Amino acid sequence: MEQSLKGKTALVTGGSRGIGRAIAERLAKDGATVALTYNASRSGAHEAVAAIEKDGGTAFAIQADLVDPRTVPALFQRLDDELIKRNGSKALDILVNNAGNTGWVGFKDATPDSWDTLIAVYARAPFFIVQAALDRLADGGRIINLSSAAATKPVTAAPIYSMAKAAINNLTHALASELGPRGITANAVAPGYTRTDANAAFREDPELVKAVEAQIALGRFGEPSEIAAVVAFLASDAGHWVTGQTIEASGGYKL
Repeated sequence: MEQSLKGKTALVTGGSRGIGRAIAERLAKDGATVALTYNASRSGAHEAVAAIEKDGGTAFAIQADLVDPRTVPALFQRLDDELIKRNGSKALDILVNNAGNTGWVGFKDATPDSWDTLIAVYARAPFFIVQAALDRLADGGRIINLSSAAATKPVTAAPIYSMAKAAINNLTHALASELGPRGITANAVAPGYTRTDANAAFREDPELVKAVEAQIALGRFGEPSEIAAVVAFLASDAGHWVTGQTIEASGGYKL
């Protein structure tokens, strides 16, 4: 089967687990050389790289704590070095802003520190990662930001997270206008409830699961691979005429 992304390079932030790992694995399966970032989960990152290589793909991992603003320049220096070593060029074709941290901070429990930590990873980091990527991103490239159904259907238990994801939708629209003359598309993919290790404890409560699934038209949690499939479409040539869009991949959450 022809690989739709053969010869392309991709950066996936937060690619060591969950949806990010599924995206990294799918882009690599489609032929891209994938750089994935991780923060604390070094073992998870190496497991992801090993799984990609076992499947015949190419990937490498870079540690990046996106709460720290100094991380972005250091991340791109490492990325440049690796891509030049592997490909002879630092050109980047696909950027996927996926990294996140815990979003479940309620209104009454929020503090300036928890606000700063969440906004730093979910909103500030994607903005400055795109800024740093612009002189590396090839004309005709792809920017894909991970949003959330919570951006338009806010989760009362996670108001800061919901606000940050709404900001990502707006940033995506602005980037599409800014970068359209270079043929670069910018889109957001907004998952709903998706089966990952991050919500494993939540899913142990059958009543909570039942209540959530009752709000989903297709009646179940999504799978990371289903989100990755939407990202892969946007990253491919088939998605070249789609830009400035937020595509909700939630199975029909709160229709």
